[in-house]
Formats: sequence, structure tokens, C-alpha cells
Amino acid sequence: MKKEIEQYLAVPGDKFSLKNYKTSYSGKQEKEDGEKELEDLKRRLSVFQETMYAADSNALLIIFQAMDAAGKDSAIEHVMSGINPQGCEVHSFKTPNSLEYAHDFLWRHYLALPEKGKIGVHNRSHYENVLVCKVHPEYILAENMPGIDEVKDIDKKFWEKRYESIRNFEAHLSANGTTIIKFFLHVSKEEQKQRFLDRINDPKKNWKFSEGDLIERKRWDDYMEAYEVAIQETSTKDAPWYVIPADQKWHARLAISKIIEAAFEKLDLRFPELADDELERLDDIKQRLVKD
Repeated sequence: MKKEIEQYLAVPGDKFSLKNYKTSYSGKQEKEDGEKELEDLKRRLSVFQETMYAADSNALLIIFQAMDAAGKDSAIEHVMSGINPQGCEVHSFKTPNSLEYAHDFLWRHYLALPEKGKIGVHNRSHYENVLVCKVHPEYILAENMPGIDEVKDIDKKFWEKRYESIRNFEAHLSANGTTIIKFFLHVSKEEQKQRFLDRINDPKKNWKFSEGDLIERKRWDDYMEAYEVAIQETSTKDAPWYVIPADQKWHARLAISKIIEAAFEKLDLRFPELADDELERLDDIKQRLVKD
């Protein structure tokens, strides 16, 4: 299992290049077998989540980033479908509103963090600030930051500080009991095109397509460069990035589930154990209930 998971890991400190990671699964497992394995994994994840909820000492933050149509929504839907809704919260981040722009770029993400005992899933995240904003630096101007009056003020040093802020933010969360897993769903440009066409051809999926998706698609190379730098700068031991081949959705969901399960296993959580006097008190209550 460890070796299988490590193939997706962006090793902290190593030179990172997306060219070293596949977008398509080429192994021997068939889709039907993979989907059966996923169902088993979902049951195990449910038990892990229940244990974490009861232990109430740790939290799990799962971050999803990807190009449009890479399968973030469906991955979250399928992987987390066996989790008790009381123990999991999903947040999808869109363009900041005026209140959010009035704070630093991490503020709204801090508000959405999972409390101890819970899983938090961020569909897009604070990384939009070094991805979309890196491709469209004019968006930074809306933050009204001191010394940033025009696009030319957003230089290399600015981005270095932003990566540093992200690393510090995640290190702080990790030190205080939040396990962080970050997934980049690595879809090919060809597969994205097919999924866009599928959305256009299917009346039930028309609402998912926006003409703006085509505009961003033209900046594909710019986005790939932004992802490479962001992952290089922020994949750490405490908050690693995993690059998941996303051309086959069933395999992406399976790989994501295995990585989440491994993170739970590493936590080695246990259900709370009562002290002897509390056990005796429960036994007394049990006897009274039996006689009632």
C-alpha cells in the first residue's frame, strides 16, 4: 500500500515537474474491480471517521484542486458518500465577496476549517490565490494591499511571501492536530475537451458548462506552470501534495480513498476508554435498567 501511494506523492524538497506524473491509469485493474474495492474502502473510512469523531482530538483537512472538469465534485461525492454527515463538512470556494476581500487571503479559509473530531473538505481552497491569481494577477488588486497599486507591483518576491504564508498556515494547523492532505487531480487537456463536449451534449449537464471555461482553457500552459510552482513550494511533510491521474474517474476516486485511509491509519486513533470507576457506574446503571 505504501509503495502504491508514494507514486502519487510530490516528494517535499524534490524538484517537481508535472511531466513526471501521468494523467491516465495504465495498470491491470479493471474498472469493475476498482469500484468494488472502493465500496470496501468507503466502509473502512466510515469506521475511521466514527473513531475520530469519538476521540475528538484530531481533525482532517482534505484539499482538492484541479482544472475545470477534472472530477473534483464527483470525487468528493463518491469518496465521502459513506461518511456520517455529522462528522464531515464540505466547503466550495468561489470568488471572494466584499467582506472576504476586506481580510487577508487566508481568513475565509481559516473560518472553514474542521473542528477536532471532524473531516473538512475544501473544494478549491486558499491555493486559488497562487493559481488563478498567478495566471490573472489583476485579481490581487481587489485585495487592496499596501504597496500593491498595479499589476507590476506583484513581483516574484510577492509570490514567495504568499507561498511562505501558506506553508506557515499549514504548519500551524498540523502542529495543532489537523492532518492535511492535498490532491491535485491531474487531467489531460484532451480528456478535459471530451468532458466539456459531454456537458454540452447532455441537457442534464448543460448547467455545468460556462463559456468562461474555454477562456481559461486557452491559458492551460500558464495554469500548469502555476501548479508546478505551487506544488514545489508547498508540498511538505506535514501537508503533502498528491498528484492523482484523473482521466479515469473510477481510478482517481480509488487512489484518493487509499491515501485518506493511510492518513487515518497513521493517526492510530482509538475510541475513548472509560476509567474503572466510570465503568462501575455504568454497570450499576445497567443493572437498574434491567430491573426496571
